[in-house]
Amino acid sequence: MNAKYFYPLIVTVAATLGFIGAKRWHEHQTEIAIKQEIQKASASKRPVLKLPEFSLKNREGMPQSIYSWPSKSLIINFWATWCTPCRREIPLLMSLQEQYAADGFQLVGIAIDFREDVLKYAEATHINYPLLIGEQDGLNAVDSFGIEAVGFPYTVFTDAQSNIITTYVGELHQPQAELILNTIKKINRGEMAANEARAYLTATLSKL
Repeated sequence: MNAKYFYPLIVTVAATLGFIGAKRWHEHQTEIAIKQEIQKASASKRPVLKLPEFSLKNREGMPQSIYSWPSKSLIINFWATWCTPCRREIPLLMSLQEQYAADGFQLVGIAIDFREDVLKYAEATHINYPLLIGEQDGLNAVDSFGIEAVGFPYTVFTDAQSNIITTYVGELHQPQAELILNTIKKINRGEMAANEARAYLTATLSKL
């Protein structure tokens, strides 16, 4: 092979191998960090937060408790019709309701908005999961989670024992949703402790 072609090829191959090696090293370091976080969580005696009790009016105008779905793992999505990313993620939420219902998950939308606007939007978009609606009452429900300030959309994920496993601020996407829900499935099957799952998700969600 002509030297003027051979040496550039060697440089390209070396650069590629170096990139692959650096990527594998980074992945290995990430795995170590995740394992360390899980070990810390396993040793911690800090209790897992429970879903707070609150009630808001449903689509029919009747007060309904967030504990109306016993033994379900809840996906609680705080949203509003005036929130663009909230509207944008609703098709994904409807898909998650259909996909994970058989695994014991229940999606609940908490609309922080005017009732008339919410009902009109829900009918137009054929939202397929329960809605609880409230203006100031809805904001009070957000406050019950102990968060001083939060943007919308804001989604809370619980296991089947009403333990809060993780929360997600901002528009939810398929990779994050699948990671969270599949991790919660492991909790419900007894394959992972709630504290371990929280640590795992804290360490991995930011990598997506």
